[in-house]
Amino acid sequence: MASNGTAANRFLIWGGRGWVAGHLENILKKQGKEVYMTTIRMEDREAVKAELDKIKPTHVLNAAGCTGRPNVDWCEDHKEETMRSNVIGTLNLTDLCSQADIHCTVFATGCIYHYDDTHPIGGPGYKETDPANFKGSFYSETKGHVEEIMKYYTNCLILRLRMPVSDDLHPRNFVTKISKYDRVVDIPNSNTILTDLLPASILMSENRDTGVYNFTNPGAISHNEVLSLFKEIVRPDFTWKNFTVEEQSKVIKAGRSNCLLDTTKLENKLKEYNYTVPEVHEAYRKCFERMKAAGVQ
Repeated sequence: MASNGTAANRFLIWGGRGWVAGHLENILKKQGKEVYMTTIRMEDREAVKAELDKIKPTHVLNAAGCTGRPNVDWCEDHKEETMRSNVIGTLNLTDLCSQADIHCTVFATGCIYHYDDTHPIGGPGYKETDPANFKGSFYSETKGHVEEIMKYYTNCLILRLRMPVSDDLHPRNFVTKISKYDRVVDIPNSNTILTDLLPASILMSENRDTGVYNFTNPGAISHNEVLSLFKEIVRPDFTWKNFTVEEQSKVIKAGRSNCLLDTTKLENKLKEYNYTVPEVHEAYRKCFERMKAAGVQ
């Protein structure tokens, strides 16, 4: 029990060996919160129920799911596995949490949109109410479909990350990925700087917020702008080359989402908790400065 006589929050993180899950665990432990990790497969309904009955969490953070290794191209050749994890599993866990009155935060994706005539580059961003319009990859298609169903659960908070970035050069870090490509496309996109946004996810979970939120830093930044800042602050001898989307399509199996997400709803919600998220260019500069200070190269 907490000091005020109410039951203390108990967090259970799904995807226990994952990258985002590890960051969430570290944040919660630093905050002195009670936190547990699990690697139970979400599609195994009996095992999921047993885990929930054993731990009895007040909050589940679902950072599990299938993104493919080394990238989403994997999902094109493993559609059944992707469906079991990203659709059946995600719905299964959310449904069991609903039955047990457990708040469930799902770390989803904003890679369900693509620039079009009404949302061109430099134009308005996609809002949470806009229907998904990107089906260029099987991964994105499954994510778009499952979100449509999950939003009807009244216990569920859906946070749409895009191109997540950490303060190190972990293999899952978006910056690590594009810094290792031979060539990159140069298109502005919404990005999620984890240091800025993961603490906000815990705040929203504890306040039992529900519904869909675009979960990125405000604004959009191009790949060249990201790599220019990386070169300026972290790795002065870094070089890279560009190619077009058409050229890129010849060397990848699945298309890639490029879009700007509107973060107005998120910013307004976080104001209630006196929490602000920096604009994406400022956020990247601070991120790379933290990298440099930590000796990351």
